[in-house]
Amino acid sequence: MMTTKSDTAPVVLTVGELNRLARTVIEKGMPSCWVGGEISNFSRAASGHWYFTLKDREAAVRCVMFKAANQFVDWAPREGEQVELRVQPTLYEPRGDYQALVDAMRKSGQGSLFEAFLKLKAKLAAERLFAQERKRPVPSYPKYIGIITSPQAAALRDVLTTLRARWPACTVILYPTLVQGDDAGRSIAQAILTAGDDGICETLLLVRGGGGIEDLWGFNEEVVARSMAACPIPIITGIGHETDFTIADFVADLRAPTPTGAAQLATPAITDLLQHLFHLRARLDQRHARQISYLFQIIDGLRRRLTHPKERIHARRQQVALMHWRLRDAYQSQARRRNQQFRELHMRIQPLRETLAMSWQLCAQLTTRLQSGFTSSSVARRERVARLSEQLVLLNPTSVLQRGYSIVMDTEGKVIRGTEQLAVGQSVAVTLGSGNFRGKVQEITPQ
Repeated sequence: MMTTKSDTAPVVLTVGELNRLARTVIEKGMPSCWVGGEISNFSRAASGHWYFTLKDREAAVRCVMFKAANQFVDWAPREGEQVELRVQPTLYEPRGDYQALVDAMRKSGQGSLFEAFLKLKAKLAAERLFAQERKRPVPSYPKYIGIITSPQAAALRDVLTTLRARWPACTVILYPTLVQGDDAGRSIAQAILTAGDDGICETLLLVRGGGGIEDLWGFNEEVVARSMAACPIPIITGIGHETDFTIADFVADLRAPTPTGAAQLATPAITDLLQHLFHLRARLDQRHARQISYLFQIIDGLRRRLTHPKERIHARRQQVALMHWRLRDAYQSQARRRNQQFRELHMRIQPLRETLAMSWQLCAQLTTRLQSGFTSSSVARRERVARLSEQLVLLNPTSVLQRGYSIVMDTEGKVIRGTEQLAVGQSVAVTLGSGNFRGKVQEITPQ
């Protein structure tokens, strides 16, 4: 707070007020910017903060980079190293020291490399080299795996160790290449083309350990991206650390955060497979056990139903003997019933015999009378039939036709009784005393 002795006295600031005003002026008047220079007097505090001086030939400035910001730097700054810092100029009030508050650090020259990286990324993305539809599936159980890296790289040992532990059944083919330097891009592209021409491997691993953007620049070259796109074999990248992204990562069919992760993505875990196989074996054993138990139950049931032939013959004999006894008993019972019925009927018929004899005598008398009546009736009926026959002969149409008459009928068989039923040209059928014929009406003469 400002203090005054009188209305005309000058304003007197405290040291703290002065430093606070100076800090406000510096921070408002100088926005965040990038500054390049050389690191000196670098030290790491127990709190994790970094303190150092950034200098060039003309001047130096004290810098501080707090732990919250320096934890994202994936390399260790060294004394005398050229760097580029994004800083906020400020003033440390307690001591009045002018300093730069650092929130980002990169090695010198990375800015232009990053711009080139973004430019190439946009170009290849426009050509759809990063498109998801061109990504190829990675085989689940590869027999041959190709590794594209430097034979001296530590990443190669990590990858081989992981492959040997996870999937020892596969054969590994190394395609040696440079992974750093000016010729790294051409060397990597040539190794990819060689692996594609060989056509032996089912999966390719493009791996390298961590480093700065200039260390990984070989994987950001266009020739590498185009060779990967033209390669017929699926490619898995494991370049740098999880935060490192290269052009090769975007073109690859699958990207792993580390070389070890690439080896894990390329192979199944044999322990998981063995556990799965043991599980399947246990399920198969259980199923076989249930099936065998079921079959044994069926066999036991059939065994209970199956008897020795002698036993079956003996059982059949017993059945036949039983049926024979039952049949004989039934026959005897039936015979006794029939005899009883016969005796009862005989007793009932005996009183009827006398009645039957009288009936026979009456029947003989009636028969004699019937024969006499039938004879006289037959004579009378024959005489009547003779008279009716003579009358029938006289009324028979055939007899009439024999005398020269005929019967005329139309095509439907109806008898023509008058000329009103005829028409000129009409077909008629004529029946004579002997035979018939068909004709057409040519003239009609009314009665």
